Amino acid sequence: MSASRSPDQRLDELEIKASYTEDLLDQLNLTIYRQQRQIDALARTIAQLRQQMPEAGGGAAARNLRDELPPHY
Repeated sequence: MSASRSPDQRLDELEIKASYTEDLLDQLNLTIYRQQRQIDALARTIAQLRQQMPEAGGGAAARNLRDELPPHY
């Protein structure tokens, strides 16, 4: 089957495959870039939320764990 193709046809097919492969690689790189930006933004959001937690939960940290027990204990 492949022996019936001329060397020029085979070369053209390889060039087409290489072109598709380059395009796919570019798309994957763009996807990775976008995902990394999203990961960075989420990490910043988590850091901000962690900074806010002690402020919002400052009174809760001072409570005794015995206060959390149900009344029947």
